[in-house]
Amino acid sequence: MADADVIPIGSGGRPGRGSGRRTTPSAAARALAGPGGRGKKKGRGDEGADTGAERSAAGRRAGETPVEPVGAVPDVDGPEAPAAFDFAGLETAVRGLFGEDGERRVAEWLAFLRRRLTGEYELDEFGYDSDLTDQVLLPMLRPMVEKWFRVEVRGIENIPTDGSALIVANHSGTMPLDGLVTQVVVADHTGRPLRTLAADLVFQTPFVGELSRKGGATLANNDDAERLLRQGNLVGVWPEGFKGLGKPFAERYKLQRFGRGGFVSAAMRTGVPIVPCSIVGAEEIYPLVGNIASLARLLGVPYIPITPFFPLLGPLGLIPLPSKWLIEFGEPIRTDDFPDGAADDPMLVFNVTDQVRETIQQTLYTLLMQRRSVFF
Repeated sequence: MADADVIPIGSGGRPGRGSGRRTTPSAAARALAGPGGRGKKKGRGDEGADTGAERSAAGRRAGETPVEPVGAVPDVDGPEAPAAFDFAGLETAVRGLFGEDGERRVAEWLAFLRRRLTGEYELDEFGYDSDLTDQVLLPMLRPMVEKWFRVEVRGIENIPTDGSALIVANHSGTMPLDGLVTQVVVADHTGRPLRTLAADLVFQTPFVGELSRKGGATLANNDDAERLLRQGNLVGVWPEGFKGLGKPFAERYKLQRFGRGGFVSAAMRTGVPIVPCSIVGAEEIYPLVGNIASLARLLGVPYIPITPFFPLLGPLGLIPLPSKWLIEFGEPIRTDDFPDGAADDPMLVFNVTDQVRETIQQTLYTLLMQRRSVFF
């Protein structure tokens, strides 16, 4: 048997086929050899065009960290990585809810909650909780002051920026909202808390009494008033009491008697200025047209009000009417010029009390003339 012809792989074929016997590898052979095969020639434009895989392999051989080529998509093994949290969207939502200072307010709220949970807050000797007042109570009242009553404030420069002062205001409106509004106004315009003097009925009322103490109120007596003033506080008092709150609508803006002048004697003993405060607008929030006297005596309260909407509309009648408020703080009346023992002189105390009352009354008439209408 004749020996079989052996045709080398990648040769040009049998002799005599084609143009002649080839001595270089064919295209098929070069393909089998792979990109790193011997005899590979770079074509035009291939200079420096190594692939990312070649560079990565070279880097691994040299002990270097492989570099992914630009635009390469990494091969992720396992589950897909979670999407990044949309902090920009959260920031936009916070600003839309709380305004431009939303981030600061949220941070303050979180700090407040931490203090409440850990007990890192203090009450003073009167039960005042400044942290709760600043972070919860005043912010709850602020929309009513700014949006509902649209309070316009005048003479705020007459309130001292430091040291004690006694702010004396007229009282009206069936419900003591004027005291709460004055607290917000003083805190927002001076940055100082207003410590209020309230009647004993307030502290005898469940929940209301505890909340009032935490909000800065204390019993309206000379001893507590003098202690607060000696400590450098701004103190607010409404000498008309329930006589001013519960007077008929027909007697609106006519001041009632200012008691026996206890607030004046407290100011004299401590030598602090008295700042008259006149409030227009509170008389119209619950127009008092009647009083259920028999039921009031049975319950032990000064009066049970009858207004155009209460008790006719039930709980809806408790919504105050949106009257326009004007609050003016008058020039301080000094008490440090009086001689020692002046607070024990009944006539002098009466004269100063009458001076404060007349100042507030005349300012009320002036503000009423300047107010365009009850609700605008």
